[in-house]
Amino acid sequence: MWPKLSSEKYHNVLKKIRYLRIQFDAEIAAYEVPAFRGAVIAKAGPEHILFHNHLNEREYLYGYPVIQYKRIGRNPALVCVDYGVDEVHHLFANQDLEVRVGERPVTLTVRNLQMDQYTLQIWQKTFDYRLYNWLALNQDNHRAYQDLPDELSRIAYLENILKANILSFAKGMKWNVDRTIQLRIDEIMRAKLVPYKKQRLQAFDIRFRTNVFLPDYLGLGKGVSMGYGTVTRVRQENK
Repeated sequence: MWPKLSSEKYHNVLKKIRYLRIQFDAEIAAYEVPAFRGAVIAKAGPEHILFHNHLNEREYLYGYPVIQYKRIGRNPALVCVDYGVDEVHHLFANQDLEVRVGERPVTLTVRNLQMDQYTLQIWQKTFDYRLYNWLALNQDNHRAYQDLPDELSRIAYLENILKANILSFAKGMKWNVDRTIQLRIDEIMRAKLVPYKKQRLQAFDIRFRTNVFLPDYLGLGKGVSMGYGTVTRVRQENK
């Protein structure tokens, strides 16, 4: 059993966040997610910084993106967490929700909307997840990863990066993680090169388990605002 906590300590180790997932009744290709992002930013208005995290042409709002752009199935989607939920109304304040994704018009008719509240905490049990298109490596640590002597060393290296990604998410949510995150990568299902900001980076599809509960379609790692590093939970009945 966990030790008994004071009320103040209890609120530090547990953090409630709001979560909103909006799936639109349209179809886009995977490569069109950045174009979908640009279309939503233009429609919501570039003055609303949380849609794009640019303070100006040269400065960025660093931190965990609270509005993320996804492709769920074939549909464009938005995932908003915590205070990002409050900002998304700037998009729906428009009476006309027709946008241009690339060169074609797309009407953002809501197909599915899910609003939830989750409690972030460290559990005594673990949860199983899949993580798709995870950009774990930058140019510097990619070389260090390639220089590791064997597959076990590489998996351990990726596990430490994934723990750091979860801690970055926790920091963005102002959640104080004061217990050890347990995490294990069970399988690297696929590794491939994907386009990201005019370069090609290695992306991983993996299965992992951790004692941190993560909402479906949350993003981890680099490029989460553009749909990279998407988490989905493996339910018990699907094992």
